Amino acid sequence: MINRLRSWWKQEQKQTELSISADNIPQHVAIIMDGNGRWAKRLGLPRVAGHQNGMKAVKRTTIAADELGIKYLTLYAFSTENWKRPKDEVDFLMRLPQEFLKLELEELMEKNVRIQMMGLENNLPQHTLNAMNEAAERTANNTGLVLTFALNYGSRNEITESMRSIGAKIADGSLSVDDITEELIQSHLLSSNLPDPDLLIRTSGELRLSNFMLWQLAYSELWFTNIYWPEFKKKHLIEAVAEYQRRTRRYGGLL
Repeated sequence: MINRLRSWWKQEQKQTELSISADNIPQHVAIIMDGNGRWAKRLGLPRVAGHQNGMKAVKRTTIAADELGIKYLTLYAFSTENWKRPKDEVDFLMRLPQEFLKLELEELMEKNVRIQMMGLENNLPQHTLNAMNEAAERTANNTGLVLTFALNYGSRNEITESMRSIGAKIADGSLSVDDITEELIQSHLLSSNLPDPDLLIRTSGELRLSNFMLWQLAYSELWFTNIYWPEFKKKHLIEAVAEYQRRTRRYGGLL
């Protein structure tokens, strides 16, 4: 037992002591927060306990990102496909934004965090929308880290809707086909006020994007970890940033 504890402590120290350079912090980090249910199952708890503890990880990670100098943090909170889950679980997830903001909004205000939502408002319960809108309004003038919750978000739907919007403008003559550029498409996406993510993190060991920011992640660095989201701590964010800093971003060219 003592040897196991010593081994664990050494690993903790190793993780904590990872050094990163202040000169190469990713401006925008996006996270697919995965593994809440499996974390709960491993501990013999109901799935909702995983989501509840995942909410605590949101706070930890937001504060850690701010401390590291990350400017934008985008969290995949609920996808357009998540409606397929059992109704009781969906209802619980829809209450989480309200609960999270009730508990944490004041501290996030003190830390100058600006909160916004990226996703489709249709189908969302009014209490969920009210919580997100209130948070966005109260933090609108904050100038620190921008915390974006991707809620009822799906990238294929986002791209499809942007094409419909552009197509309608071509049809009414306000745009021509020759006006279509990458910049124009970007301006019609839900993330139009955000830079593309520099770093994508996915927890729980899954190695896929799950319909998340498919356009925006074209040249992002990807970092996957077996850690379940409720276990995610500042040391894991530092580990991801340290790995990001070890890579060379070429954008298809040569350096």
